[in-house]
Amino acid sequence: MKCIWVVAFALFVGIACFNGVANGAGECGKSSPDSEAMKLAPCASAATDDSATPSSGCCAQVKKMGQNPSCLCAVMLSNTAKMSGIKPETAITIPKRCNIADRPIGYKCGGYTLP
Repeated sequence: MKCIWVVAFALFVGIACFNGVANGAGECGKSSPDSEAMKLAPCASAATDDSATPSSGCCAQVKKMGQNPSCLCAVMLSNTAKMSGIKPETAITIPKRCNIADRPIGYKCGGYTLP
């Protein structure tokens, strides 16, 4: 009987630790990069075409998300972004094209660097 309690306690601790990791802080806090990617829908044309001017809605979302560069990076490289046809080499230039002064210049994002 004592053995069962030890196993049950170990299982409880394991589950609690796993939930802490699964629901804890990732690149975008408790939200996944794929769900955060939906917030950048206004940037769709600017993320596929270097010459497209990002909309004010796009720039506002990028500025907000850019406060956490690792989240912005994860979103730009997310499965949702890839499936939407986003070009990471183009998307990475949006903060500069939005003239965001406090953008994280030089931040490494996968194989890309924020200009």
